[in-house]
Amino acid sequence: MLVSLMPNPIPPNNLREQHGFVRVAAVSPELKLGDVAANVKTLKGCLEHLASEGCRLVVFPELCLTGYSCADLFYLRSLQQQARAGLNELAEASVGLGCIAVVGLPLTVQGRLYNVAAVLAEGEVIGFVPKTFLPNSGEFYERRWFSPANTLTSSHTDADGIPIGTDLLFEVSDLPGLVLGIEICEDLWTVIPPSSHAALAGATIIANPSASNELLGKAPYRRTLITQQSARTLGAYLYASAGAGESSTDTVYSGHSLIAENGVLLGETERFQFETRVVMADVDLQRLEHERLRSAAFRDAPATQAYTHILFSLGAQPKVGQSELQRPLTAHPFVPPPGVDRQVVCEEIFAIQATGLARRLRQTRSSTAVLGLSGGLDSTLALLVLIEALKRAELPRSAALAITMPGFGTTTRTKGNAEKLAEALDIQLRTIPIGAAVQQHFQDIDHPAGLHDITYENAQARERTQILMDVANQTGGLVIGTGDLSEAALGWCTFNGDHMSMYHVNTGVPKTLVKYLIEWCATELYAKEAGAILHDIIDTPISPELLPLAADGTHAQKTEDTVGPYELHDFFLFHLIRHGCGREKILYLAEQAFAGRYPNEVLEKWLGVFLRRFTQNQFKRSSMPDGPKVGTVALSPRADWRMPSDYAGQVG
Repeated sequence: MLVSLMPNPIPPNNLREQHGFVRVAAVSPELKLGDVAANVKTLKGCLEHLASEGCRLVVFPELCLTGYSCADLFYLRSLQQQARAGLNELAEASVGLGCIAVVGLPLTVQGRLYNVAAVLAEGEVIGFVPKTFLPNSGEFYERRWFSPANTLTSSHTDADGIPIGTDLLFEVSDLPGLVLGIEICEDLWTVIPPSSHAALAGATIIANPSASNELLGKAPYRRTLITQQSARTLGAYLYASAGAGESSTDTVYSGHSLIAENGVLLGETERFQFETRVVMADVDLQRLEHERLRSAAFRDAPATQAYTHILFSLGAQPKVGQSELQRPLTAHPFVPPPGVDRQVVCEEIFAIQATGLARRLRQTRSSTAVLGLSGGLDSTLALLVLIEALKRAELPRSAALAITMPGFGTTTRTKGNAEKLAEALDIQLRTIPIGAAVQQHFQDIDHPAGLHDITYENAQARERTQILMDVANQTGGLVIGTGDLSEAALGWCTFNGDHMSMYHVNTGVPKTLVKYLIEWCATELYAKEAGAILHDIIDTPISPELLPLAADGTHAQKTEDTVGPYELHDFFLFHLIRHGCGREKILYLAEQAFAGRYPNEVLEKWLGVFLRRFTQNQFKRSSMPDGPKVGTVALSPRADWRMPSDYAGQVG
């Protein structure tokens, strides 16, 4: 059922909201037990300040108008009346703020007392949601004062005709995607939390006004519980908990408030502080919508309860500054953030790649694994993974056969690094120059001498692939492909050249992650044998080495001069595929993530290149060899990314 209170939506008035972000906050306020007037003043100040910061939703703790620890004082009619009057005062203060507030109070309905969360905005109390599960053991004794939600009769309104029930969802007409569901404290800790049902009915944000006390070890459990529930509901979860001022008699509260989005903790408050503490974050409603659309498990789960959607408008929020996004945003989304155990991450990635390759080697009963070793990043990573795969396949290291194939653009630096790396790692290396064979090919097809066009470049790539395939046939082996995920996205490979192999071991690893893995190998795994060589490979400009060298013997062809910086393309790829972002949103995010490093016009230029190349090169991805999926973004046509090769539009 839909109840419309304000049917005329006003479009979002800032870029942040236009791109689907909504700023929310969870507050642990400094309260005075039983002093409703003082508490209203505190809450009002918080609400006004947070609205001025651009917040559209502010969640306060359970029973915050009175304080959670009032015990038998809840029976007093005077306290109940003060709480209701305080709620009205707070509602009046919300006029013009463009912000929803969720506030806890005791409320008498139909002769029973309920622990409720009130939703208010723009001068109105829009609805009440009562607590369903009342803790009644140990230090908690709520059933002494309150009745559970299921004791309400079917009328579902309080004395003033305001809707009350656990079947209410609050939908903001001028913030597309903002559908608010509410559960209170203990409701989350049950076998099937009410928020699970609310999410299936369309709630994208769950607010939980809480009064969770502190015990040894409870904080990490609470943190895990909240992030996991946000993941299960593919939604955002705001948890506002009672602060240290609620501590009384035998029970201590810490004010642990948290915001999570789809399994990721966006922020939390410092605990055990008497002063008001706030955690604020920008929730990405478009991202949540995308996650739900792509999740068959979510889409196939039937709604288990009927809900009333209360539709209302917040109106235009007073102008707020275009501040930075209040959420984690990294320029390198494929690379683990600082603080993560690098060894654990890298070992996991190597295990995935090496196990996939080892399985293929075992299945084909290969005697050798043939790999083109150029002295560049991708072939280096493929070789390091191959060494691990040989162990897992119980094959000797001598089964690895690396071939370096110098051509017209090969530098002494890259050739030398390939030779030194093979020697340091005790890998068999063959050198097969391709110059004469390619020149003969040019004569055969009557290609003009000195014409350094696409034919000139691709002939070299295909000659190298022919050598690798034929040597693999000679030695009873298979060819290990070296191209990475970033190259697949851009189509930066020669069709039926380096595009082809018998197992594409790097296909799930983007360029920024390739560097990260090799750096770890250089400083940890192979530091003694090849650390200096690996560091020099990392420092070498990326190049396909297909054009003649400059006069000084250096690269005349640098990949990133042609297609753009890989760190940008990896950023674009991640947000396009993982979160379904369109061109304008990707650009908006990139402008924030790379602020001060790339001018906006440069970001726009390379984003255009990325989207064009991504769209045009699906035919290459459609015929990609097998290769192990490593992360959540992958482009295999058999599993992760299906699109027509002849798509007439442009992705994004």
